Amino acid sequence: MIVLIPAYEPGSRLEPVVAGVFAADPDVEVVVVDDGSGPAFTATFDRVAGLGATVLRHDVNRGKAAALRTGFDHAMSAHPGGDVVTADADGQHTVHDILRVADALREDAADGVPMLILGCRAFTGNVPLRSRAGNAVARGIFRLAAGWALSDTQTGLRGIPSELLAWVRAQPGERFAYEQNVLLRCRRDGVATREVPIETVYLDDNASSHFRPVVDSLRVMLPLVLFAGSSLLAFAVDTVMLVALNALTGLLVPSIVAARVVSASVNFAVNRRVVFRGEPRGRMLRQGARYALLAVALLASNIVWLDALTRYGVPLVVAKIATEAVLFVTSYGVQRSFVFGTQQARAELVSRPDARHRSPIAAAARMDQSEHPIGRNP
Repeated sequence: MIVLIPAYEPGSRLEPVVAGVFAADPDVEVVVVDDGSGPAFTATFDRVAGLGATVLRHDVNRGKAAALRTGFDHAMSAHPGGDVVTADADGQHTVHDILRVADALREDAADGVPMLILGCRAFTGNVPLRSRAGNAVARGIFRLAAGWALSDTQTGLRGIPSELLAWVRAQPGERFAYEQNVLLRCRRDGVATREVPIETVYLDDNASSHFRPVVDSLRVMLPLVLFAGSSLLAFAVDTVMLVALNALTGLLVPSIVAARVVSASVNFAVNRRVVFRGEPRGRMLRQGARYALLAVALLASNIVWLDALTRYGVPLVVAKIATEAVLFVTSYGVQRSFVFGTQQARAELVSRPDARHRSPIAAAARMDQSEHPIGRNP
């Protein structure tokens, strides 16, 4: 078991957490990533190394995502097959809760079902308004964008089984957006999650946090915003062609079909390249087949609704807008989870526990040249 702690300009609470983890479980490996904190914090990390932790260094600050990936690379290289618990360096994750998440990983390993363990706070009691409001906003946005509910979308206390480590490592994004992207892609990629309740701890009104509630929470909306843009583009193409073809031929249903074929092709290309990036290019035929099934279903719904609304005297463009608005949410959810999802790839990874070591991701995992491990020899 590896406890991974990314740290940027840590305060006085990093050392007690590391010491407490070793005292509670001497068999745990603790890896601390100094994310370019600078010479002023060298002594702090030296003391952490003296406690027995492995310290990896970035010469400059590269953000939490880079620090986590550095730790994951080290874990996959130095401890193949080891599970990882990520924790924050600001003392908001107690030793007790870190070990609770580690125990949850061990329980799941015994059951043979790898899943992402999320240490979630209840946000009750003396919680700073900034954090309470930020989490409420983040929960609402996350549910809208991801399609499932999570009580603490900002938690950095996560248990990652070895079977999922390469998958987590491969997710896109930088800084806090990276951690959000991992959660956003769980359902899409067939990764199960489990919440473990942990203590809500805020020290000095959460002054040590580098999280920006509004800016970083709004990053979660990016997939939905991109999908909306792609849908608007397809809607514009579809509407222009529908109006033009209907005016030329006077045949509504054939005009709908022809316009949808063109607009669907545009939508598929944009969504595959921009919105739902995830599967290798070699699976385009499978994605195309799934998209075609969805397009047929949406087209049938589109025809039924447009025909019904226009029969009742609703203008064609108004009927078109109303119909597309109703189908937007359904289309997003189906494309995210079915068309561009990677459940099959995930199933293959879980069914072959050693696949992580043979994957291109694992093969490419290596220490960054600017990282210099000191302290404990794993």
